[in-house]
This record gives sequence, C-alpha cells and structure tokens, in this order.
Amino acid sequence: MKSSLKDRTAIVGVGNTPFGALYRNLDPERSPYDLGAEAFVEALADSGLKKSDIDGVLVCRVPDYGRMCEVLGIRYPRFVNLMQAGGRMASITVQYAALAIEAGMADVVACIYGNVGRSAGARYGGGEGGGGNETGMNDGAYGMTSPGASVAHMFRRHQHLYGTPVEALGHLAINNRKNAALNPNAVMQAPITMEDYLNSRFIAEPLRLLDYCLINDGGVCIIVTSAERARDLKKPPVYIHSMSMAGDFDHQYTVDDCFYDCLQMVSKDLFAGSEIGIGDIDVAEIYDNFTPTLLFSLEGLGFVPRGESGAWVTPERIALDGELPLNTSGGHTSESYMQGWGLIAEAVRQVRGESGDRQVADARNALYACAAPISSALLLRR
Repeated sequence: MKSSLKDRTAIVGVGNTPFGALYRNLDPERSPYDLGAEAFVEALADSGLKKSDIDGVLVCRVPDYGRMCEVLGIRYPRFVNLMQAGGRMASITVQYAALAIEAGMADVVACIYGNVGRSAGARYGGGEGGGGNETGMNDGAYGMTSPGASVAHMFRRHQHLYGTPVEALGHLAINNRKNAALNPNAVMQAPITMEDYLNSRFIAEPLRLLDYCLINDGGVCIIVTSAERARDLKKPPVYIHSMSMAGDFDHQYTVDDCFYDCLQMVSKDLFAGSEIGIGDIDVAEIYDNFTPTLLFSLEGLGFVPRGESGAWVTPERIALDGELPLNTSGGHTSESYMQGWGLIAEAVRQVRGESGDRQVADARNALYACAAPISSALLLRR
C-alpha cells in the first residue's frame, strides 16, 4: 500500500449475527439476505450513521447485490458490486471499499457477508466443486475433494522439511477453544485438552476433526469511511493503517511453499514506510480454515523464521496475555466460520477495547491476515 494511503480510511461500524444461537437452531428458510441484513442493522447502529449515509455496498457470499440493496432499502448506491464467495475475499472486500472511498467513488461503504452453509447442508468437499480453484482444475480423482486435503498435504511437506510436531496444531486448536469460552457468541465453548485433540478422528490425515473450521450460518457487516468523517462518529475510529494482497495461482489449492513467497510479498508491502513493525502487533487475527494455515501464516508474514513455527507455538506465547495473542474470539475452529469476516470484526473490537473477558490489554495495533491463493492483510490501529 502506498504510504500516501495510510490512515486515510477507517472502519467505523461492525455487526454480526448470534453465531452460537444460529448453529443450534437450523432454519432451511433462512437466506444470506436475512443474515446480511441483520448484521447490517447491527453495524449501522454501532457506527452511529444513518442508512441514508450509506452510498456503497459490497456483498460477499450473498447471491446478488441488487437484491441485497432492495432488502436494505438502499435504492441509489454510487458504488456497488458482488465479490467472489471465498474466504480469501474478506479483507480484499474491505480493501476495495477503502480504495473506492479514497478515489471519491463513495463516502461510506457497507461490506456485507451472509452464509447459510449449515442450514443448507454444506460439507465443503466430496461433490461440492472439489479442490479446484478459478482455473476449474482439481485433483478430485485422487481424493483432493476440498482445500482441507490440500492443506493436509502441505502440512505433511512442512513436517518432512522441518520436523513440525503435530502437537503444535493441538496448541492452536486448544487456544481457539480457550478464547471461545470467553466469547458468549461463539459456537464451540467447551474446553478441550491435548488428549481430546489427539483422540479426535482424522478427516484428511494428518488433519483431525479439531483442525477443521466449523460449518455454520451467520452474517457480518463492516462499514468503512474516510478518516476525516470517522473522527466525528459514535466511536473512536479504527484506522486502516495499511493493506496489501498478492496472488499465487497454481492449478490447484496446494502450493509447495505453503504460501510463503506470497505472504512475504504481503508482509513487505504491509509494513513498507510504516513506523509500525511486525514486533509492534498487539493482537493477530489470522485466517484458520485449518490449523496448519496458522503456522504457514506466522512464517510467511515474518513472526517466526521459516520452518520454526511448530516449536514457536506454545500455549503461553499465543495466549491472551502472551507474546502474540492469536485469534482472540475463538477463530474459525471455535467461534464461527465466517470466512475471515468475523476475525476482522474481532480485530476492530480489540483495538476499540470492546472484547470483554477476552480483551488484550492495551491493544493498539491489530493484524488480520489470510494465507490463500490470494493472500492479504489489513493492519488496523487505534
């Protein structure tokens, strides 16, 4: 991100549905529009803005932006579009909103996500499109029926190259659940132990059930505006200090470097020309569709040297009072799987000091990052 864009936009409103309640009460009639609208109402109230202030709408995993605007009663948006339905798109959608505001194409953009995966019976594999990416190619005939199988292969390679212990994944899953226990909105709150982790069944060996993201319903809305306007609103602005993205396109989800090169580009751009460095991050919300993705991200972004994440991750280091508090809301394996959107909302709340019992003391700089065929990151600050 060019230094001239730093701190020029801000997130001023976040809202989400009750993930745990929706998980327990399935409704086949529930639609992404319903959940997106509910999150929008929450985010609008959080921001202190009026609906008439919203002149930009970006939707993700919501089928149609026109219908979403109709549901919300936003008839004449100046900036509107539909983002691809995928986890990599969460921070990219926020980045597009910030760019539109900086370009003068909109003043206030609502980024809206709605997901009815659990009610719709989604399983994320084995007949739902396979493991292919935008090229349409995949290795389904060989059992690569979802990104989980691809990540399992990448973790096996990581183990082969660096001797990464499987217990590192257990620490990540346990930490997520420990944080979720402090989050009244989380789906999974019952504590788990390393014994529980190691005894959970394999899905795609060496990945176990507790390494996998949840499948649940929910909605999230994130409202973005200019820094100048943000200063006069209801709550202290959370500035988008910097943002970046970089692609790594292969014929399948699996990459032999675990997204390392791509993440290195993202990290370099993210911190270029900034007084904030990797060591100044107070809290990290990192995309965890599967627990190994956290290890890959920690290395690629530069928190830990390449190949050393397995030894670096300890319960003490990633705890709320540790060196790098990680996925403070419970992450995708325990809070909810909102494909990154919930993690961004949590980063905003941490910077505001609104995370209750899971609040990291004096959190000023928060990082959201996603390792995927399009890797991306947001550096948010108070």
